[in-house]
Amino acid sequence: MAPDPVPTPVPGSAQLHQPRYFTWEEVAQHSGREKERWLVIDRKVYNISDFSRRHPGGSRVISHYAGQDATDPFVAFHINKGLVRKYMNSLLIGELAPEQPSFEPTKNKELTDEFRELRATVERMGLMKANHLFFLFYLLHILLLDVAAWLTLWIFGTSLVPFFLCAVLLSVVQAQAGWLQHDFGHLSVFGTSTWNHLLHHFVIGHLKGAPASWWNHMHFQHHAKPNCFRKDPDINMHPLFFALGKVLSVELGKQKKKHMPYNHQHKYFFLIGPPALLPLYFQWYIFYFVVQRKKWVDLAWMLSFYARVFFTYMPLLGLKGFLGLFFIVRFLESNWFVWVTQMNHIPMHIDHDRNVDWVSTQLQATCNVHQSAFNDWFSGHLNFQIEHHLFPTMPRHNYHKVAPLVQSLCAKYGIKYKSKPLLSAFADIVYSLKESGQLWLDAYLHQ
Repeated sequence: MAPDPVPTPVPGSAQLHQPRYFTWEEVAQHSGREKERWLVIDRKVYNISDFSRRHPGGSRVISHYAGQDATDPFVAFHINKGLVRKYMNSLLIGELAPEQPSFEPTKNKELTDEFRELRATVERMGLMKANHLFFLFYLLHILLLDVAAWLTLWIFGTSLVPFFLCAVLLSVVQAQAGWLQHDFGHLSVFGTSTWNHLLHHFVIGHLKGAPASWWNHMHFQHHAKPNCFRKDPDINMHPLFFALGKVLSVELGKQKKKHMPYNHQHKYFFLIGPPALLPLYFQWYIFYFVVQRKKWVDLAWMLSFYARVFFTYMPLLGLKGFLGLFFIVRFLESNWFVWVTQMNHIPMHIDHDRNVDWVSTQLQATCNVHQSAFNDWFSGHLNFQIEHHLFPTMPRHNYHKVAPLVQSLCAKYGIKYKSKPLLSAFADIVYSLKESGQLWLDAYLHQ
């Protein structure tokens, strides 16, 4: 469940000499840390117990599918599936018995089959191929804004108005670079992993000062199991800071757990959510992450960002002015980032992993925001969150083309395809927090 490349198989790995057949019950028993971990791709059963630690996307993302069918996420996340399959042979231990269905009974067979046909259609339409000029111009507009921010101070001086104008421009640069690194991280720009990874390091490391490995570790888990408690790190603020979703909030209340006054979380969200996530948490945690995991290449890219902004703005602003500018930029960027990234998921269904099919997993946890030129730019096309989650390696400029096909599929199977105005999406974050906080309180007091 992670992008290429795949490490070299361990010499001497056992190879399959004769077929061994397994039932879904046997596969499901191999899903925990204490036992072996198996998963199924195209009816083939693989033992990932040892390999998970060497998995390029991290051990967690692949382990989230232990004991389950992983065919659809495997197809969704890899751009060179033929190459990856060659390295999977050393992990192959057997296949599903002929009488066994291709996936678990918790998954909708008709929906899954039709979605796979849809993906084949999408590939034939060329919607998985990127327009490189689109991404070139997108990168150029970020670099031009970066230069404009510095020129604002150099030409107009460091008084209050040019100082804050510079901060706003740099915040735009950081936010838009965040959306662009997301494209490279998902391998959606180039046909080979090598170029995607290289540009990903440049954009997230040199333009933003963050590690690519950290983003991969966190974000692929989110895509594999969105809004699934203990599997999606994007909802790790439950239950320490927030009570999220109807199911988990009631569960928390029944357990009489109270880490925070959750019935007021829609209020304190404005204090510890949008303004604080980047400057007070991510800004420091990313350094711990790369040092603790010895990601020295990522650290070098990060330090190139800090050296660049330090030597660019220190001569103009001095140390205090530079630090003030830096944290204002991180504050503005944090607000932008949190509102955009949470509007698609927090108001949606949040639960434990119920092992439903790929389409249902993504649609129950995801909603869209209406298309417009501004919304596309402001959110980095993540207003098409449904299409992005169903086809994570699809170039973003093609989301609007596949959207009608996805809507038709949803309509046929009675799945809600939610799309809303931008401001309504923002407001729904607060409304959902208020609702889940009240559900927690009712369960805490009366159940």
